[in-house]
Amino acid sequence: MSSAIETLRSEALSSLAAMADLAALDMWHVTVLGRKGSLTGLLGTVGTLPREERPAFGQAANALKRDLEAAYEARLSDLKAQALQDALQSARVDVTLPGVPTTSGRLHLSTQTLRDVYRVFGQMGFQVYRAREVETDEVNFQLLNIPPHHPARDMQDTLYTTTPNVILRTHTSPGQIHAMREYCPQPIRVILPGLVFRNEQVTVRSEFMFHQVEGLAVGRNLTIADLKGVFTEFARMMYGEDRRVRFRGSYFPFTEPSIEVDMDCMLCDGKGCRVCKHTGWLEIAGAGMVHPVVLQNGGYDPAVFSGFAFGMGVERPAMLKYGIDDIRYFFSNDIRFLEQF
Repeated sequence: MSSAIETLRSEALSSLAAMADLAALDMWHVTVLGRKGSLTGLLGTVGTLPREERPAFGQAANALKRDLEAAYEARLSDLKAQALQDALQSARVDVTLPGVPTTSGRLHLSTQTLRDVYRVFGQMGFQVYRAREVETDEVNFQLLNIPPHHPARDMQDTLYTTTPNVILRTHTSPGQIHAMREYCPQPIRVILPGLVFRNEQVTVRSEFMFHQVEGLAVGRNLTIADLKGVFTEFARMMYGEDRRVRFRGSYFPFTEPSIEVDMDCMLCDGKGCRVCKHTGWLEIAGAGMVHPVVLQNGGYDPAVFSGFAFGMGVERPAMLKYGIDDIRYFFSNDIRFLEQF
């Protein structure tokens, strides 16, 4: 029987050396060392041997099993190393090839315009004040002299939340209350930029979400002449020395008196287009002197202090500056539009 053991050793080691991949090696293990393999079959013949030959045969068979298992482990290690090397070779990066160019990002046009607005008003002494976008009905309306029954609420179709009396702010004006209560009784001069939300029909000149910049100045002896001077200077610094500005009487519950600020339409040179409703003028802000009730709600004594406030869009001034005739482009995420600026 020793010859059978040596024959199996020779054949098994010879076939093991020929295994070229892990799948073939696994099959060799099943065929030779498995429960139904050739070595198990050889060990099963020990009962047919004479009693005196069985110990020597068993020792030789066990030695063969140890040798074959050691040879299997060595071959398994070699094939795993070869597989790893082949994988690394196939996935190798040729560092001599030119790299994939990366495109640089850029600021959104609304952000660019906001920064221009910050720069202009910063030169006039205004600082940026951040206010929240989710407000209570009290701060968004009531403290701004707009009680629940006031018809002015119809102009700002409000987006309500599931929490009672908590809304998405319809304008940046509630920031006036926060700023006044924080700085009172000191004089202040701030702008309050941010998004506002209204449940409005989307057209070429209106969106349900857009940016506004609120402005507020409170001090002693401020008059509407100061407000007009600020906007005249703003138009010239933002759009050029030849810009024309006009002021029209209007109405806002939180200012008295109230005005609308228009600038000549740069899209049509004042000839009339769909953006300016064929008037040659485009409204850029609503403004006025802060209502005494609002001053008082902010903590200031209206007998001592006065102030002016304004609210202006961001996308509309950008439309004027860059010749854009549809406000919907700003939030459509069309890369062809965004890459132009």
